[in-house]
Amino acid sequence: MKIGSKDIMQSKTALVTGASSGIGEATAERLAMAGYKVYGTSRRAAKANQRSFELLPLDVTSSESVETTVKEVLRLEGRIDLLVNNAGFGIAPAAAEESSIEQARSIFETNFFGIVRMTRAVVPHMRRQRAGRIINIGSVLGFLPMPYAALYAATKHAVEGYSESLDHELRTRGIRVSVIEPAYTKTQFDANFVEPDSKLDEYREIRASLGKTLTEVMAAADDPGIVADVVLKAACAARPKLRYTAGVRAGRLRLLRRFAPAGLVDTGIRKDLRLDS
Repeated sequence: MKIGSKDIMQSKTALVTGASSGIGEATAERLAMAGYKVYGTSRRAAKANQRSFELLPLDVTSSESVETTVKEVLRLEGRIDLLVNNAGFGIAPAAAEESSIEQARSIFETNFFGIVRMTRAVVPHMRRQRAGRIINIGSVLGFLPMPYAALYAATKHAVEGYSESLDHELRTRGIRVSVIEPAYTKTQFDANFVEPDSKLDEYREIRASLGKTLTEVMAAADDPGIVADVVLKAACAARPKLRYTAGVRAGRLRLLRRFAPAGLVDTGIRKDLRLDS
């Protein structure tokens, strides 16, 4: 299948959250190359940069901010054909009990409820168009556990369930929903980790060990362009799938989760993270 034709995409508008760097920026650039009119968003003021898309201010934790930005895109273009929900953050490796309830709420406000806010703002317009695509950037941690990243994994599990349910609701109205599941990706994501706000000395050594392991893994991580290519594939597919893995590692992990015995997967996770050493 040939995708990316500017003749096909010339009149289509895409809105990509968290597009100032990493996966979001790569996705916005890839969509623009394919012919979409792309509006990226960023919570923080972005540095002046040569981009092939416009960058608008947006805080996905604010319903007012979401409504304002969506209205602005509709004012400028009259329609939104593709919403890519990418904005999110992680907490540095730490035990689940090292984050307060307030911090737990905070990560859900961005990683999950941010998607809910964006979806609620955009879907009414897509319904009137009788067409649209919503693509949520999930993670392999949406179908696998991640010790010492329990809250982040929980948000991605929530994204999986929400997306699958939403797709059932909207497909008869001309709207499809897909989740992209990357593994480790070379972005500023780990550099922007939020520190746990209730650290315990009990976990000091494992935090340090996991930090070193993560640094080693990230050295061989996928380029964000790999994820961007999968987003474009999902956006252009005549019959989009609900789930798309992005990268070789993610594909292998999906197969392992589906076909390998649960005990083998459990042992592999603990071995990779050196939890029993």
